[in-house]
Amino acid sequence: MSDGNYNKNLLPYRDYQSGYRAGSIRMKVKAKTVLKELLEKSSMPAEETEKLLQDFSESL
Repeated sequence: MSDGNYNKNLLPYRDYQSGYRAGSIRMKVKAKTVLKELLEKSSMPAEETEKLLQDFSESL
């Protein structure tokens, strides 16, 4: 019977943190693609669209 002590080496190491990072990166990629689709539907010049996409990517 266990007395409440356990071997911490048997526990997963930072699974939550790596999953959080993966989800964060996935949402950034999704945001970029959605913005790109919306800008393609607009009537802005291509140079301005690329500049906006670059600024948005840098701000993330």
